[in-house]
Amino acid sequence: MYEAVIPSYLPNPRALVLISGFFEVAFGIGLLFEETRELSAWGIILMLLAFLPAHIYMLQSEKFRKIPAWVLWLRIPLQFVLIYWAYQFT
Repeated sequence: MYEAVIPSYLPNPRALVLISGFFEVAFGIGLLFEETRELSAWGIILMLLAFLPAHIYMLQSEKFRKIPAWVLWLRIPLQFVLIYWAYQFT
């Protein structure tokens, strides 16, 4: 499912999904410990910024026309809300 949202100009969507999934879990676990909390929060912020092209791609691609446009648009400002939330841990 996640491979479909990787823009076509990026190589090896499967590898990108696996790598990002690994870091999502690792950074999430890192938030649990004071020693790694700040680094993990910065990692989450960078990942959320890296995911923005996928959200824009979903808006532009015909592949995602089944998803209501308002949902696709809402995902973009939600990224910035999540970035702000993660910033609270830095």
